[in-house]
Amino acid sequence: MKLHCLTSLIVIIVLTVPALGQSRQVPGKGASTPVLLINTTVHPVTSPPLTNGWIAFEDGRITLMGSGDAPTIDGADVIDLEGQHVYPGMIAADSILGLVETGQVEVTHDHDEFGSFTPESRAVVALNPDSDLIPVTRHAGVLTALVTPDGGRMPGQAAIIRLDGWDWEDMAVEPMAGMVIEWPRIDRSGGWGRGGRENDGADKQIVELDDYLTEAEAYLAACDADPTLPPDSRYEAMRDMLAGSAPTIIKASTAGQIATAVAWAKHRGLDPVILGGEEADEVADLLVREDVPVIVRGVHRYPSARHRSPSEPHELPARLRDLGVTFCIAPRDRPAHLRNLPHHAATAVANGLTPEEGLRSITINPAVILGIDDRLGSLEPGKSATLLVTTGDPLQIRTEVQRAWIDGRPVDLSTRQTQLRDKYWQKYQGM
Repeated sequence: MKLHCLTSLIVIIVLTVPALGQSRQVPGKGASTPVLLINTTVHPVTSPPLTNGWIAFEDGRITLMGSGDAPTIDGADVIDLEGQHVYPGMIAADSILGLVETGQVEVTHDHDEFGSFTPESRAVVALNPDSDLIPVTRHAGVLTALVTPDGGRMPGQAAIIRLDGWDWEDMAVEPMAGMVIEWPRIDRSGGWGRGGRENDGADKQIVELDDYLTEAEAYLAACDADPTLPPDSRYEAMRDMLAGSAPTIIKASTAGQIATAVAWAKHRGLDPVILGGEEADEVADLLVREDVPVIVRGVHRYPSARHRSPSEPHELPARLRDLGVTFCIAPRDRPAHLRNLPHHAATAVANGLTPEEGLRSITINPAVILGIDDRLGSLEPGKSATLLVTTGDPLQIRTEVQRAWIDGRPVDLSTRQTQLRDKYWQKYQGM
């Protein structure tokens, strides 16, 4: 009897914990009429700001934008922004948003599959669209995110998502945005807390990875020659990656990792993107020559080695700019603090980037690197109406996001924190 009661209690706990992370926000509905925002400063990012500006969108797409007298649009919902600013939604180019809810509660983790090679694993289908972390991230102006699985040598397929929707189908911008590879550490780093120990098994891991891709190529060639062969979901998932039509997102931080990863990927005809890039400046010539972009994973961190300057992480984006490396900035804070993305860019601005470059590093630059710049990352007619209204520069910590639209749908910017703030504000107002 006691055992039965204990088992029942465990089941209740397991089923209840995920429910604690269910957001209360209702996904936005598309407007049935055009929307015209007036009396604002429009920041397209790819062109100079439009003072005394206006912007119109319909059916999820930007239709018109300009400065001066706004046009008359039949049936439009005209919103006077009273001098506020319009920016494109920010893009978090690395996250496990929707795959982890509570770090210390393992049952809410869905980002790490068992096994070293799971290319068939798709991050997008594991998303929790009701995660309470999504509204928190959205409240900061981050409206799009790259979700990357981790664990193992090839943990699976990354996805690009919009931060609004009833299910993963609603949220998916690119269900397969690239195959993720965890590159082994192959050199002495002297890094903080690592003891500078060399990974003796790195060569073996690279050979295993190389053999796995060779087997996949042989399988796909055999299937093309004989369509009656039984399917293998692992190898089929690698088809676009091996053809170079989908990027290979390689997690690599040290100079040795980056150099060997790029050389290996180019030798195999892959299209690599480096995620991490802590020492990317040391191999900048290689990155420029091979046209390999870098997703700088955060600037709020320790230096990569003890002998480096404490300001080295903050100055990395400016050094990459000076060296001609294509880069963007992603948040390092995962998963609950993706809202800090604009603060990472602001720190880079305080250490060498111009304000314009800082804004580009979290808008159009990640869009270009991820191959979605035809839809997102800037404000231009024909692009997605994924935009936000702010009280000022989004890189300034005192700036507030007042409104947001994702694909032309207004989204709820309330969060658990704002709800509690409003609750206790009423309490103390009464006192």
